[in-house]
Amino acid sequence: MTPHILRSGPALSREGINILPPIVIYTKSTCSYCRAAKELLRRKEAAFEEISVDGDRAAQAAMAVKAGGRSTVPQIFVGATHVGGCDDLYDLESAGELDALLAG
Repeated sequence: MTPHILRSGPALSREGINILPPIVIYTKSTCSYCRAAKELLRRKEAAFEEISVDGDRAAQAAMAVKAGGRSTVPQIFVGATHVGGCDDLYDLESAGELDALLAG
């Protein structure tokens, strides 16, 4: 089974000049933490690629390998940086570090 890939927004900055680092979020449709993480990214107007691992053990296993063994969702990546899960994303926001990460 192939993971479902959903896209949200353009990959360019507001000025249309700089290409921002790609944001990838692995999710499941029933996950409230996934919804909260996507909502924060939307509030930041950050384009992201969503990969649903619903019912797809192979996709979830591949995600876990990429995430250093973490098999829970969401798993969030900004460029080459593994952010972690929803709490990690909100911790970056609280620390004032998320905007810089999203800007590349």
